[in-house]
Amino acid sequence: MDMIGCLEQNPVIAAIADDKWEQALKSPAQIIFYLSANLLTLKQKVEQAHGAGKYVMIHLDLAEGIGRDRTGLRFVASCGADGVISTKGQLIRFGKELGLFTVQRFFAVDSSGAASIGDMFQSTNPDLIEIMPGVVTKVIRQYAQNGIPVIAGGLIQTKAEVMDALSSGAVAVSIGKPELWYI
Repeated sequence: MDMIGCLEQNPVIAAIADDKWEQALKSPAQIIFYLSANLLTLKQKVEQAHGAGKYVMIHLDLAEGIGRDRTGLRFVASCGADGVISTKGQLIRFGKELGLFTVQRFFAVDSSGAASIGDMFQSTNPDLIEIMPGVVTKVIRQYAQNGIPVIAGGLIQTKAEVMDALSSGAVAVSIGKPELWYI
């Protein structure tokens, strides 16, 4: 089965560093996003993942000792990795040239950044895109409890989103959309 088929069966990906490696191998997740790959153990980790029936994607931006260039990608491919993750368009293009499955990661921190995502991924044509953060109200809740007032800002487009941020503990919401200034 291909990776997209795996995601249709089980939409949870184990995004892990070495401390959770064994747990990921035993989990029902069929795809591992390996966030702490390194030059010395990559081949062994890929073999372990494949032995457990998992696909393994290497996060190049976080990998240690592996060049962030064509040669580094060739090394990752030679170790048997199924694909790569990166925020860098050039690495996604190189990965595609080598026949690797590619995931381009984007951080949507404000409206203009979110709007530019489409332009960026159209030039790289990754197999999948990952947009982060996935859950921001949890972060608001976490830091609102620390005694410093939290202002939620970025990507807020509706009254419901304003209310979610405020009910999560934000004391205010900064919004660039004029119609929401009258809530």
